[in-house]
Parts: sequence; C-alpha cells; structure tokens
Amino acid sequence: MSVIIGLTGQSGAGKSTVCEAFESEGFAVIDCDSVARHVTRPGSQCNRELAEVFPGCFDEGFTLDRAKMASIVFADSEKLRLLENIEYRYITEEIDEQIGKLSKKADYIVLDAPTLFEAGVDKLCSCTVAVISREQLRLERIISRDGISEEQARKRFGSQRTEQFFKEKCGFLIENNGDAAAAKEQAREIAKKIRKIHNATRQHETDG
Repeated sequence: MSVIIGLTGQSGAGKSTVCEAFESEGFAVIDCDSVARHVTRPGSQCNRELAEVFPGCFDEGFTLDRAKMASIVFADSEKLRLLENIEYRYITEEIDEQIGKLSKKADYIVLDAPTLFEAGVDKLCSCTVAVISREQLRLERIISRDGISEEQARKRFGSQRTEQFFKEKCGFLIENNGDAAAAKEQAREIAKKIRKIHNATRQHETDG
C-alpha cells in the first residue's frame, strides 16, 4: 500500500518547485489542479451540474469560462463554497482512481493539493506538508504566472487559509522565500524523514 503525502499551501508559495524535489526522491505526484481541470473539461458531468448553479459561467457545450467563474467566487465566499461542494466530489473520485493506478508502481504518492483540507482529501494522507512564503513574494509570483492584476491576486488570497492555519494543521513545513534550491533541499530532507518513518513502522509491524 502506498504512503500518501498531502502537499498544500497558499497560492504562489512554490508547491511546484517542492514537487520537483519530491519527484527527484522517487515520489510520484498527483497534480490536483490538473485533476480539477480534467473534471471541468467541456461537456463533463461536473460542468453540467455546475451550470445549474452558475449558468452565466458556461458557454455552448458546457464549456467553463474560468475567468468569469473566478470573478464571481473569489468575491463571494458563499458562492465559492457552492462551487467547491460540487467540484470536490468529482475531484475526490478522480484522485481515488489515480491513486489506485499509481499504487501499483509507486511506494510514495504526493497529492499536490492547494485545497487539501477543504476537499477532505487530507483524510487519505499519512502526513501533510505545507509550503509557505512571504505575501509579497507570493503576490509577485501569482501576477507573473497567471497574468492577473494585483487586485485580482489579493482577492484570491482573501479566499484562502492563513499561514497560521497551515502551520497548525501540517506535520511538516517548508519555507520558500526566494531560494528555490533551499526549498528543494528542505523537501528532500522531509522525503527522507517520511521514508525513514514508514520503513520503521513497516519493520515494527513485521516484527510484531
């Protein structure tokens, strides 16, 4: 049975950089953002259900207008919860399916999941890792990466969990304040610790 590691944190903290380090340690990675895009592909059942609640966010063929949806939900926490309640059911089903496939060839699987706790997939994880970073750095990364305005980026930040939340909820913490190499080294050390803990637990079960 594979060990599942939940990787989370706020937008722009640098989870992709950390994933590269976990992959270099032989850990498989499930990109939950890619999963979300897959379940909301044109014509999907998820889109059809969402269109009943957000009809103005879909073009012909149940194609999601992501910019329009973002402008609505990041400004209204209640509508964001409505979106999440529908979307997360489909995302969780897809994650379960991918874990099943990867478990046949990978001992360790990382769920790169910005909304790990909101979606409830933390329950699948043996441990959790949070990536944090200074707000100004995260802001600059998001504006550059997504081509959005500072106002739009701050609205996105406002809908997310605080840094303190991740510090309290996650077993491991990675600080990524501009030095990608340092962040990757932190991730590799955590990967080694996780492998050591798991091996010790497995040995204890065998001896017992």
